[in-house]
Amino acid sequence: MLFICISLINVQAQPPLDTLEQVNPYPIESDFNISADLEHPAWQKASSVYIKYQVQPNDNVKAQVDTEVKVLYSKENLYIAFINEDPNPQNIRANISDRDNGFQDDYVGIILDPFNNNQQAYELFVNPLGIQMDGMRMGNSEDMNFDMLWYSDGKITDLGYRTVMKIPFKSLNFPDKNIHNWSIQFIRNYPRNNRYQFVWSKVDLDNSCLVCQNGQLTGMKSIKNSNTIEFLPYGMSYQSSVINDASDPNSGLDHGRITGRIGGSVMYEPTSTTSLNAVVNPDFSQVETDASQISANETFALYYSEKRPFFLKGNDLFSTQENLFYSRTINRPIAAGKVTHQAQDYSIAFLTAYDREAPIIIPGLYGSSLVQSDVEAYNNVLRGKYNFGTESHVGGLLTTRNQQEGHNYVGSVDWSFLLTDNYYFSGQAAYANTKELDDQSLFDDSRMLGRGSYNAAFNGEQFSGTLLSTEFSRQAKFYNFSLGYTSYSPTFHTQSGFINQVDRRSFDASQSFSYYPGWDWLSSGTISTSGTWRYDFSGQFQERYIFTRWSNNLGGQTNISVSYLPVNDEHFRGQFFTKMNRWMFDVRTAPLNEISLSGSVDFGKYVNRQENPTLGKGYSISADATLKPTARLEVEFSYNYSTLSAVDGEGHYFSGDIYRLNSKYNFSKKLFARLITEYNSFNEQLQLYPLVYYKANPFTKFYIGMTDNLNHFDQPGPDGSTGFKEINRQFFVKFQYLIRS
Repeated sequence: MLFICISLINVQAQPPLDTLEQVNPYPIESDFNISADLEHPAWQKASSVYIKYQVQPNDNVKAQVDTEVKVLYSKENLYIAFINEDPNPQNIRANISDRDNGFQDDYVGIILDPFNNNQQAYELFVNPLGIQMDGMRMGNSEDMNFDMLWYSDGKITDLGYRTVMKIPFKSLNFPDKNIHNWSIQFIRNYPRNNRYQFVWSKVDLDNSCLVCQNGQLTGMKSIKNSNTIEFLPYGMSYQSSVINDASDPNSGLDHGRITGRIGGSVMYEPTSTTSLNAVVNPDFSQVETDASQISANETFALYYSEKRPFFLKGNDLFSTQENLFYSRTINRPIAAGKVTHQAQDYSIAFLTAYDREAPIIIPGLYGSSLVQSDVEAYNNVLRGKYNFGTESHVGGLLTTRNQQEGHNYVGSVDWSFLLTDNYYFSGQAAYANTKELDDQSLFDDSRMLGRGSYNAAFNGEQFSGTLLSTEFSRQAKFYNFSLGYTSYSPTFHTQSGFINQVDRRSFDASQSFSYYPGWDWLSSGTISTSGTWRYDFSGQFQERYIFTRWSNNLGGQTNISVSYLPVNDEHFRGQFFTKMNRWMFDVRTAPLNEISLSGSVDFGKYVNRQENPTLGKGYSISADATLKPTARLEVEFSYNYSTLSAVDGEGHYFSGDIYRLNSKYNFSKKLFARLITEYNSFNEQLQLYPLVYYKANPFTKFYIGMTDNLNHFDQPGPDGSTGFKEINRQFFVKFQYLIRS
């Protein structure tokens, strides 16, 4: 705490940038329905500015095409129109797709920071056909799972294309003031030989803060967002069938009865800075399926992104440097509630949920365990953050989980200081206290937690642990570096977060040099190197590696990178493995609107991470292809293969692959059909996920679909079975409708 106080006293905030670009939007009395034709007479009176600077692949270059931006506002909505000229309209990349799926297209948009404090900002984009993409920017990171209710339209013309946005103030958090001056940037994405991006307010890549270089949206008066109420009721029905005998593929399916469920959520915003949310009998089923990951040689629990709407809304207010809150540890709650308050200089967020089937991650030095339990748990998460200066903050996080006689309490403090131009000091410190469940029938692994007296089995033990993570870094255009230290004690458990490896102290360093020749065939490149030295808490050396990479952005929107591990030594379960050198090659290209490809190859020596580990040699291959034969049809194919054998050639440890085909047909901007087909050779399982859905907006939706899982059996003989047989299947229908007032 003394160290943090000294740092606060000595922190030097970057002086505010003198913004040259400003726009004063024209006020209108009455709202209107938007159209990309811009036929409404108010557009003739709108304030206009122009996007004229390039920021990618290099700054300090004039934009190649002309873009005019018009801005209006009423008491209820902000209106923004883009008139995008193009010398070759036939080269415009535009596809009818689901929202958030148009980032390979031409598009325009805004980065909007209503609090004007450079801490976080809304990102709203629209492609030439009016398809929406939105996200939340926090510093130099983006959360593209964020969804917001707003309106858009787009149209391709003989001279380029036009797009228009209508953004309800009810969808935004902003300070309570008489006159509003917001930070805003207008952006145009222009994918041709390179992926060019143009901006309105000039951006210097040597300034690590992108939002700090926004222009200003000035002089808005009498705008309000108060006493907003949202209801999101849903109804669903489903029927499940499960094989009668898992060992007998001919035993048939046990068809369950048709089941229904209703529930919903309510949100009340008394002001533009405060939100209260509650859900009763929520449906947290996932229509978007998780892509399988190869885990044949992985001893730690795998991470999957959150996709459930209740947790996605406002999740940026709960995030910290270390993942101490992972919302998917709240698995199937009976009810949940959330309160958030966001002001100019601080934010507070609180979440509570009662879970019916709480999963538990038990981390370790060489592996972790994920226990899927039917134990009920009461979860609470409290997050507070104070912002000051430019890009600097101090925050705190408290998580609690109580289940039966057990508990897990975690408290932390985190910070990020802009010390001077381009130099940052950030970190997080945490303390956890855990009392295990006393039920070894649920989990009975006797592996020790470090070199103390505690083990991983659920035998009612109580212990505490600590975490410390710090980093000093430079972020600039040409040269970057970072120096870091992290430590997780053997008994640091966070049942509400995602920490799957503990009992480690590591020292990390990295540096990179970037260059920008600006040629047609080579626009930019980066040479980087990083290294880690890791020890356990007893001081035993565990791992060291040095990682190098050379990456270049070439013409045809192509990136090629080559990586090499010249040093890679590791202790694993009592064995010491050295000289595990590896090569990695990665290629990504999107030369045409109709096709984009990517692939990677990783080969060399690896640890075979079994109970009695050995050294192996092998390789991994991944390949992805996206085909768009028409503006409405999209086919995504991915392939992953991994194999490992003994270095002396005397044994084969594993090999297998995963195929995934995702076919989508977009009948309109709101009606879609999708079929996911996936085959995993590791468990010889085939999965099918057909789905038809109608999406009026991000929250009003109708789904009808099924999931079908088939296993491959090889049982010769008259009573046996060979081939794929269904082991479980589910049909479902779901409807939810947003009501806002």
